[in-house]
Amino acid sequence: MNAPALNNPTLNRPPLELRDIHLPEPISWWPVAPGWWLLVASLVLIIIVFFIVRKIYINRQLKRDISAELENIKQQFQATQNKSQLAKSLSILLRRACITYYPTDHIAGLTGSDWLLYLDSTKSGSSDEKKFQSDIGQILLKAPYLPGDTELEFDAQVLIKLCESWLTSPHKKTRRVQSS
Repeated sequence: MNAPALNNPTLNRPPLELRDIHLPEPISWWPVAPGWWLLVASLVLIIIVFFIVRKIYINRQLKRDISAELENIKQQFQATQNKSQLAKSLSILLRRACITYYPTDHIAGLTGSDWLLYLDSTKSGSSDEKKFQSDIGQILLKAPYLPGDTELEFDAQVLIKLCESWLTSPHKKTRRVQSS
C-alpha cells in the first residue's frame, strides 16, 4: 500500500518557493479627493460671506447710532432752544462720526479752518461746495469753547441741515488735509 504513495508525482515534486505577499502602497493624502476641495471652498466662501455681512451690519448700525444721536440732539434743542448747546453737541457728533468713518486719517487733531476744510472735502456731492467754511460752519469752531451761558445768534435749522446732510451722506476718502 505504500507503493502507490511513492509513485504519486505530486509527492515527489520539490516544494514550491512562494514569495511574500506584497501590499499596495499606502494611500496618500495628496491629491485630495474632490469632496474635500468642495468642503474647503465652501468654508472659504462662508468665511468671506460672514465678514461681508458683518461689515454691512456694522456700517448700518453706525448709521442707526448716528441718526439716533442726531434725533436726540434735535429733540433736546426743541425742548431747550439753547443754540450754544446745539452747536456744541453737533460739533461733538461730527467729530465722533468723522473719527469713526475715517479712523486712519489722523483727524482728531484737526482744528480751525483745517477741520472745516476736511468736513467739506469728505462730503460727497459738488466739489465746489464750501458749506462748512461758510459763516454757519464757523459756529462749529466757536461754540465748543464758549461759556455755557453765552448766547449765539445763528440760524439753528440751517446748521442742523448742514450737519445732517454731512452725517447722512456717503463719504469719500481723501488724503489728510495739510495745514495752510
